Amino acid sequence: MKLVIIGDALVSSATLRDAAKDIDFPGRDESELDVVSYEWYSDLEKEKFQEKILLIEKNGPEAVEIPAGVTEALKDADYLLVHIAPVSKSMLETAAKLKLIGTCRGGLEHIALNSVKEKNITLIHVIRNAEPVADFTLSLMYAETRNIARAHHEIKNGKWRKSFSNDEHKTVLANHTVGLIGLGYIGKLVAKRLNALGVRVIAHDPFIDKSLVIKEGLRVELLDMDSVISQSDILSLHMRLTPETENMINKDVFNKMKAGSYIINTARAGVVHKADLIDALKNRRIAGAALDVSWDEPINTDDPLLQLDNITLTPHIAGDTIDAIPKAPYLLKTVLNDYFKTGHSDMLIIQ
Repeated sequence: MKLVIIGDALVSSATLRDAAKDIDFPGRDESELDVVSYEWYSDLEKEKFQEKILLIEKNGPEAVEIPAGVTEALKDADYLLVHIAPVSKSMLETAAKLKLIGTCRGGLEHIALNSVKEKNITLIHVIRNAEPVADFTLSLMYAETRNIARAHHEIKNGKWRKSFSNDEHKTVLANHTVGLIGLGYIGKLVAKRLNALGVRVIAHDPFIDKSLVIKEGLRVELLDMDSVISQSDILSLHMRLTPETENMINKDVFNKMKAGSYIINTARAGVVHKADLIDALKNRRIAGAALDVSWDEPINTDDPLLQLDNITLTPHIAGDTIDAIPKAPYLLKTVLNDYFKTGHSDMLIIQ
């Protein structure tokens, strides 16, 4: 039995190897596990490595170099564990025996998903920073609806501003209905936090079984997309960026939203049509928006988003805590062991 591990500048192969020691791969008792490790730009400084990540997130796994020797190693590999190292089509073409890929991150831009499906390889991921992102999502709700960031900015610039464009809509969070588009792992954590705060939560996710939501003890009303859009005071986005979801939140959606509503995006910028969002904010079609993700990172200095007075922007830091990434391989270990034991997992993407 052969396991290939690819570490990188954020998660080393040594950490992945340490976590793999306690993964109960099927048949491991009968066959010795041969572990082969590689590194992908592990020697780069964080800022330079972020450039590689951006290339992958924008253009997929084919847009970056793959580790030397890994294609050959995959020819007889049974399992592959990675963080954000590319898993490209050319790598998978040689992987005749590969049964499963485990990746310890939420986004899957680094993996050639079509090739994985074609070869019937099981793919499991973990959302390593789900808790931080859920916390940050609530923070953006407060920041945007109560003008926290804007008030701070004005004070820093010598102004004691107490009136804002959303004054006629300001109220406490508990008076809002929050709609979640996407009720996966992060969406559920956001719902759990909102439940504790006494906030009404509605959601749309065509892939979620209502009985499982009830079983998990979440107080969430599952509705059709249009109902969630029209009833929400705060619309929070938690879906993956796919060809089906790209530009899903567009002028048709904004025209159905309440005039005093807000949109929160900690998912991917591409799920929102940028020009339509700018138009909706400029014309006060909605009250405001808070984005942790942008179509260009970093944002260009002449970006029209920067001219709006009803938007809160942060530089893609929702999941950036000191413990999220280092713990990711061990979270993946737990998720894989649960999958091997039960045959089911919330983190199962392809089977």
